[in-house]
Amino acid sequence: MDAVRGQGMYPLHRCKTIHLVRHAQGFHNVVGEKDHSAYMSPELFDAALTPLGWQQVDNLRKHVHSKGISRKIEIVVVSPLLRTMQTAVGVFGGGGFDDGIKAAPLMTENAGESDRPAISSLNAPPFVAMELCRERLGVHWCDKRKNITEYKPLFPAIDFSVIETDEDTLWTLDVREANEEVAERGQKFLNWLWTREESEIAIVTHSGFLIHTLSAYGDDCQPPVKEEICRQFNNCELRSMMFVDRSMVASSSSKNNFPGKIPDGTDAPSEDDVEKN
Repeated sequence: MDAVRGQGMYPLHRCKTIHLVRHAQGFHNVVGEKDHSAYMSPELFDAALTPLGWQQVDNLRKHVHSKGISRKIEIVVVSPLLRTMQTAVGVFGGGGFDDGIKAAPLMTENAGESDRPAISSLNAPPFVAMELCRERLGVHWCDKRKNITEYKPLFPAIDFSVIETDEDTLWTLDVREANEEVAERGQKFLNWLWTREESEIAIVTHSGFLIHTLSAYGDDCQPPVKEEICRQFNNCELRSMMFVDRSMVASSSSKNNFPGKIPDGTDAPSEDDVEKN
């Protein structure tokens, strides 16, 4: 039994593969690394990706295609801020419009003054914007979003329907969300994932959200595994995790399992049963 002490086995339908991605470099990252107080400047409101950030996006896109990850993803869930949506569509979107086939754009040309061509939704998974996976809320202007009505023309193929309000009613100028509140919101987000039928999901979000959400996991693992789960994300880093439901929240049935006895008949006794008899 010692051989399995550090291992686990779970039914496949109680597992989801989640590909966690922190957004690429934004203009707020460049300024904030030099002066942390700059995050409180209105000039960084809903910061866009830098040219270097777009290079990071292009490199991650090459990686997910070369490794076959992009073909497996069934849905992309993205925080509704400019930098995360730019990252998400750049990495997991359908490319350009050179083939002449019409498809709704995931991002229009030069969205967010990006100087980038339009990105098609052709052969791309669905994209859903979700408030629960936003960055830590309040005080920092880079974490305040625009109205949804301003985003829709820039990202026509992203589904914003689960966002309840057009205006950003979550962000406040003078109150910063506590770490514990971010962790609690992260757990609500993961619980929401279990309401989805998809089993392979890409999530494009933020460093603070990831750190505080993942900190609740890995305590039952060896310290190096816990550190691997919880260490800080680099810009445009992808980390793939197996998310396991041990609380009976997930469906009790599996699309892969086969019940046997079709057609029905008497089962031959097993070797163990023969020895007992």
